Amino acid sequence: MNALDIMKRPAAYVSGYENTPTEEQNRAKQLCWEYNRTAPNEQEKRRSILQTLLGTCSPMTGIEPDFHCDYGFNIHTHGLAVINYNCVILDISPVNIGAGAFIAPGVCLACSGHAIDPEQRSHGIGTSAPITLEENVWIGANSTVCGGVTIGAGSVIGAGSVVTHDIPAGVIAAGVPCKVIRPITEKDKFKPEDILF
Repeated sequence: MNALDIMKRPAAYVSGYENTPTEEQNRAKQLCWEYNRTAPNEQEKRRSILQTLLGTCSPMTGIEPDFHCDYGFNIHTHGLAVINYNCVILDISPVNIGAGAFIAPGVCLACSGHAIDPEQRSHGIGTSAPITLEENVWIGANSTVCGGVTIGAGSVIGAGSVVTHDIPAGVIAAGVPCKVIRPITEKDKFKPEDILF
């Protein structure tokens, strides 16, 4: 099994820096560079670049520049995905973004990590694990989601959180490390008369 096959599997792995598929990484850097230099009115060009960059790209995917990723082919959007300014996705494992995702400015989805042992880390030993956002997840501004995490459907991650473990469906979670605060309930709905337009 080659490096790309290992990276595309929905499983954690350990690797050395010398096995990095640099050609694929350079391709992603070039496409991100082109994307980040598009004008706001060049929506068709943006869509075309995203279709080339991402592994699976729903037509309802919108990403505001600046956007950066490691490879792109490991990012999969499965419906409406609103990804705001300055998002970074370190996709050395698959990143699945469910329909109805809202990703606020400054969010980092980081599949990658490094060896805990300092000698191994200095020799470029790294780790990676997939990230899954189920449907209708909202991640607040400047949050980080670490490798191996699944965030359950409908959940909200508070701004500035660091998500190091799975979060169940239908909850509000926040903090460093991110912890469940409470379930989302009917009381969280706005009344029709409160909606101004």
